[in-house]
Amino acid sequence: MIGFTFHTRKIPLSLKDAGAGRVTPFIMNCVVILVLTSGCLTWSSALYTPSSAAPRKLKYLLEPPVYAEVVGHRGGNVTLPCILRTKPSHYKVKWTKLEPERVGPENIIMISNAHAFKPYGHLGSRASLRKAHTMDASLHLSQLELEDGGTYRCELVNGIEDENVVITLRIEGVVFPYQSKNGRYSFTYHEAKDACTEQDGTLASYNQLYRAWTEGLDWCNAGWLLDGTVHYPIIQSRPACGGELLPGIRSYGAKDKNQDRFDAFCFTSQTSGSVSYISGSFSFEQAERACRRQGAELALVGQLYSAWRFQNYDQCDGGWLRDGSVRFPIKNPRERCGGIPEAGVRSFGFPNKMMHLYGAYCYR
Repeated sequence: MIGFTFHTRKIPLSLKDAGAGRVTPFIMNCVVILVLTSGCLTWSSALYTPSSAAPRKLKYLLEPPVYAEVVGHRGGNVTLPCILRTKPSHYKVKWTKLEPERVGPENIIMISNAHAFKPYGHLGSRASLRKAHTMDASLHLSQLELEDGGTYRCELVNGIEDENVVITLRIEGVVFPYQSKNGRYSFTYHEAKDACTEQDGTLASYNQLYRAWTEGLDWCNAGWLLDGTVHYPIIQSRPACGGELLPGIRSYGAKDKNQDRFDAFCFTSQTSGSVSYISGSFSFEQAERACRRQGAELALVGQLYSAWRFQNYDQCDGGWLRDGSVRFPIKNPRERCGGIPEAGVRSFGFPNKMMHLYGAYCYR
């Protein structure tokens, strides 16, 4: 049996916990080979290093809050604050999403002045100015998507005296490690990105993986992140997972997106639907039919994780998912539900689809 958890202890060879990161001794031994043969392995437990340069005092814009972070969830709405202290005689306000890895023009969302605004691109179609008062240039984003998380800049354009404030939008969600049905370390970067999308997610960012690590994610297989780097999070140091380095985010740095192969760290958020379980001893095809009879379809891995994380979904029965894997979510750990003391989404891997042993997890 396979599954994922937040902390590690010895478990049977066949068990792996996918809620936050447990691997079998066999997989751990494989990682030893990778660590010993990689000369670029690094370790990090810091999210960022603050700049020592003093920030320039703003003349026209109000300073953002001490922690300039706004939190939203998929499908929800948020407002990113930007308030004018005073208005210059001629000015424009430009909202941009900052994307260091982006190639080409910057991702402008909107440009406005005192009388009108013009939206740009995919974000612009879901953006508007709040205009709560005459000095309010705050940006309202609706129907948030997984990819909307990141750093946004509100810039007052006034010739020589241009200035800006920066706000971070964090999408509430859950990071989950994902492995190909063909086995460990089978994805190129592009295949990993597609795999996450197919499971109702996106490749996680470094900050999302870091936050998951602070919440207990401990996983001994390296996986791709959105920026093309490869990492894995360790809470309990052990010889098979990078040696006796301190706990942290272990990194292989940037890798060849077309040649190198690893697993994936995916990110998903709340969904508009719900997950339910149908008891039975189904083959994969029978499980598909059972869900269709209820006006639903087999759930994706990301949808099951979302239900586990945001709806406290707990079901001590293995069930088929749409990717051909068999998993079950545990919010209240107990001895007869995997035997692991931490919450998580347990996994049996990818059994033969003709086996008549499991129920079905449906989504609608």
